[in-house]
Amino acid sequence: MNADRELLKTRIEPSMTAIPRDSWNALANPSGRPTNPFMDWDFLEAMEITGCVSPRTGWAARHLLASNSAGELTGALPVYIKSHSRGEFVFDHAWADALERAGGQYYPKLLCASPFTPVTGPRLLVSPEADSEQVRSALLGGAVALAKEASLSSAHFNFLTEADWRWLGEKGLLLRTDQQFHWVNRQYGTFDDFLSALTSRKRKMIRRERALAQDGLHIERVTGPSLTQSHWDAFFGFYMDTGSRKWGSPYLNRAFFERLHERMADQVMMVVAYLDGHPIAAALNLIGSDTLYGRYWGRSLNRPFLHFELCYYQALDFAIERGLKRVEAGAQGEHKLARGYEPHITRSAHWIAYPPLREAVARYLDRERAAVDEGIGYLSELTPFRRDVTLEVGSSGDAEEEEGF
Repeated sequence: MNADRELLKTRIEPSMTAIPRDSWNALANPSGRPTNPFMDWDFLEAMEITGCVSPRTGWAARHLLASNSAGELTGALPVYIKSHSRGEFVFDHAWADALERAGGQYYPKLLCASPFTPVTGPRLLVSPEADSEQVRSALLGGAVALAKEASLSSAHFNFLTEADWRWLGEKGLLLRTDQQFHWVNRQYGTFDDFLSALTSRKRKMIRRERALAQDGLHIERVTGPSLTQSHWDAFFGFYMDTGSRKWGSPYLNRAFFERLHERMADQVMMVVAYLDGHPIAAALNLIGSDTLYGRYWGRSLNRPFLHFELCYYQALDFAIERGLKRVEAGAQGEHKLARGYEPHITRSAHWIAYPPLREAVARYLDRERAAVDEGIGYLSELTPFRRDVTLEVGSSGDAEEEEGF
């Protein structure tokens, strides 16, 4: 085993194009495990090749790779040197402000994540045949070494699986939690089966919302070869309008969505609403092997409950039809609770170079984790489900102005 450890080699690549697609995907979505589209080579490469992720936008790729003595890729870590904290959704602006007020420099920093994507998934990618402890240690060591060599303030690992989160905590990183709202499919055969699990008052509320939202509209769900340029044109117009109001400058460009259409159309599910034959709203989702991920939505006409219909209820319909286990609809949004989404923990881990800041953040995170646990416990008491329905508590106005739905 010691000899094997000596033969493991690590290197840094400045772009996904320098990494073999099949080798990366064999680590990111190995056979027999749930697939996550946001760690797919095609998704990450599309971010880079279209310029959404680049040094110009504050994302300089420095992907870490580990190879065995035969030159086979056994581990990988998607890494970026960041000059800001936008597009991350694990908020550290207060940490940056504290260090800079103390005379330090928080940016640039190191980030391990899927850009612009608040979705839990694998980050420390390891071949199923490799020594997991050895490979993960090499990747973590490489990330910390890179941060030190480049005089970076910190390294952040966002939206981790629980296993990676706990392992990083054992290695001394600071642990952070937050919450999202996910819908869990309890083997429902139809949308009405889902409604039957709710209290009578919530069933009536959702039926009323759907009836009002659908009135006079034609709503379609399209995926794979059914997606056309006209679908993407309509969606992109809505996305730009919403993004301009939310961020001032939308993160993603038309070329990115074109790449998504070319490479990952079978993993895209778009919901489009039409009035008198003209699209008035659309929602974009990505499909994993067991989860539907809601990402972006927009509309040109404001109608009651249209947001809920396109982003939540149509997603649940699709997940039930496909037999998917859950729907994740982006960050934040306690309004999701009343629509059958349950609170789940999200996790991140943080390495901070400057000892006084690290100590202050550690104290803060101790209190924050306790508050998150307490909040999830409280919110779990407010779900619309009947009391005889067992919930997955804490496992991993129309509020449209947020990332995802």
